[in-house]
Amino acid sequence: MGRRVVITGMGVCAPNGIGLTNFTQSLIQGTSGITHRPQLEKLGFGCQVAGEPPVNQAMLANYFTPLELRGLNATGIVYGVIAGMDAWADAGLSKNTTSIPNWDQGIIFGTGILGVDKFREAIHLIDEGNVRRLGSTSVIQTMASGISAYLGGLLGCGNQVTTNSAACTTGTEGVIMAYDRISQGKAEKILTGSCSDSGPYVWGGFDAMRILPRTYNDNPTQASRPMSATAGGFIPGSGAGALVMESLESARKRGARIYAEVLGGELNSGGQLGGGSMTAPNSMAVQRCIRKAISNAGISTADIEVVNGHLTATSKDALEIENWSKALGRSGKDFPYINSFKGTVGHCLAAAGSIECVASILQFQENTIFKNINCNDLHPDIESIISDQCVPREPISNNASIIAKASFGFGDVNACVIFKSYKSDI
Repeated sequence: MGRRVVITGMGVCAPNGIGLTNFTQSLIQGTSGITHRPQLEKLGFGCQVAGEPPVNQAMLANYFTPLELRGLNATGIVYGVIAGMDAWADAGLSKNTTSIPNWDQGIIFGTGILGVDKFREAIHLIDEGNVRRLGSTSVIQTMASGISAYLGGLLGCGNQVTTNSAACTTGTEGVIMAYDRISQGKAEKILTGSCSDSGPYVWGGFDAMRILPRTYNDNPTQASRPMSATAGGFIPGSGAGALVMESLESARKRGARIYAEVLGGELNSGGQLGGGSMTAPNSMAVQRCIRKAISNAGISTADIEVVNGHLTATSKDALEIENWSKALGRSGKDFPYINSFKGTVGHCLAAAGSIECVASILQFQENTIFKNINCNDLHPDIESIISDQCVPREPISNNASIIAKASFGFGDVNACVIFKSYKSDI
């Protein structure tokens, strides 16, 4: 048995709210952060709606110096720094101001692609023969590990500082990676999270694949419809989520507030076999990931009270429900409550898992299961597996103790983590 690991701080920069207070209220009220994006219309996108955090210049001044803002053109770094620094402060931690790195503190902060707008800017300057105008920050803004390096320097961390990347699974994978390192005694505190750039150069490929809905450009808040019979594809989003994970011993020693405990998790891949592909899941692997996560957490399938699914509003939603049902051995009214937050934020790609982990844990704090929006017309294939009552359309007052959170990504990769309310600790 490894050391117990808890979550002592959280931060979020999401399309429907920046900061825990705004984000929480949006989830309770079902407020969507998906809007029409004129730039996408101008560029001829079929899907012209997306989720993008409402960051403004005044907000940036709270996180970056004027010098740091000069030439900063990587939205993923902006979102990640906001979420990460907020989480660190929320945990009651401060920057390391000594000349010695804190060897017990690390960063695992993932992304899918970073600084794509900065890349575009650099490419044009180089092609025009103006390489000297690139500036000194073009490398850190465009290298994948730029976000973890940026945060590691801001906080003076001396433990592992790295960036993971596993498509839509990235954020949840990072939580499990941090859990493993802390539980094994290799670190005391790790800031984990993930971020995703915004804009047409990130979202264009998905539009070209025709997996984004094209009939909601005039009605953006209705566009993202997880588990709905009228779902037409996922809505792209962006942002960042961050969590401070810490050994229970360390948290108790410094009197930290504890949001939740991480009981364990599992990572695997379907190998793009058995029906799995670059874009489709191998159901055997998905079910195995869920079962192993539960086993690693030392609980039973009957203990799961709430599931926060990946559920992207594509044709695979019903298959995901089927996989959950088979993995848990539960169906009908016996199935746990299940929700997807993508109805309000869209699919935030590499940032999805971390944003949704933050949201999942907030349900413990609020004693509430957050609602699903845009799925009053539950897909009949889903209703044939689980009861309609398991899909809340309004917030439900509930003192849930155990939540399972999963993410499934391009490349047939899977992650599932089990959270426990610390209030239920005995």
